[in-house]
Amino acid sequence: MSTSPLIQPQSDSDLEALRQEHYNASIIQLDFIHEMLMRVRVQADDGRLTYSPGQYTILALGGWERRMDGPSRIAEEALSRRLIKRAYSISCPLLDAQGTLAPCDSYPYLEFYITLVPRSDEEIPKRPPLTPRLFALREGDRLHMSHHIVGHYTLDPVQPEDDVIFVATGTGEAPHNAMAAELLGRNHQGRIASLTCVRERSDAGYLKEQHILSETYSNYQYHVYTTREPENLDPAHPGYVGKQYIQDVFGSHQFEADFGWRPDPQRTHVFLCGNPDMIGVPQRLADGTHEFPEKKGMIELLVGQGFQLQHAHTPGNIHFEKYW
Repeated sequence: MSTSPLIQPQSDSDLEALRQEHYNASIIQLDFIHEMLMRVRVQADDGRLTYSPGQYTILALGGWERRMDGPSRIAEEALSRRLIKRAYSISCPLLDAQGTLAPCDSYPYLEFYITLVPRSDEEIPKRPPLTPRLFALREGDRLHMSHHIVGHYTLDPVQPEDDVIFVATGTGEAPHNAMAAELLGRNHQGRIASLTCVRERSDAGYLKEQHILSETYSNYQYHVYTTREPENLDPAHPGYVGKQYIQDVFGSHQFEADFGWRPDPQRTHVFLCGNPDMIGVPQRLADGTHEFPEKKGMIELLVGQGFQLQHAHTPGNIHFEKYW
């Protein structure tokens, strides 16, 4: 979280004046997948913003705005005087109103994929300051959206015939949606696989669109893996598979079984976004080697299979974006 300089609302008219001063965009559509997960479309007052799929920008609301989980018993006096900011990757609707592919630059708005992690009042200061306010918004409401869209997590290293694998947890799927739509829209020749791990299938907010793309494009496949469904938890379930973590998919032959091909480090780029434990970012030592986290993540698995981690000045075919 970052905050702007102190601002002090005094009355309803003062609040409206602050909104006029600080807000530059509007909510044009809200799609609640469930009460803790939403897709939201935001349109800038200045019109279409340009960016590369995979990048992110800042959304912000004043601390004076209401929360969907109610006010804290501990006064948020400091927050009530500030503009609360957070970075969000830009997602993509994937399909237009006719059900056909429409890359992100087809839309005059930006779409974001946001989850709310509930916290009790007793867990302050862990209670998130911004997302409960975003979840209290309605269509037509105003907010701040930065026009400065940034990030190096893009398709720049990918060549037209490279295979591409997108690996995500939860809303880490957002930039991958934008990147996949871009690749399909420019008739990418390589194979594209997109994997997402969620607790329950209801947490996969783009499932319908992903299935349509998988059926429409022969070089594109999408799979969602779960950890909290009955078949994940109940050994007596007829379809029991245990908890399906992404690392297990790549640490066995499950990827090959599900997608029908084996990743070749010589022609494949892997993009990782979401839970840092899934990604497993190593510490780079002075001699150029890596010291991996105790809990094995995807980077260690992929390096063991011959992939190379991309660094600021070193090309590679493992790319990552952490979500916290």
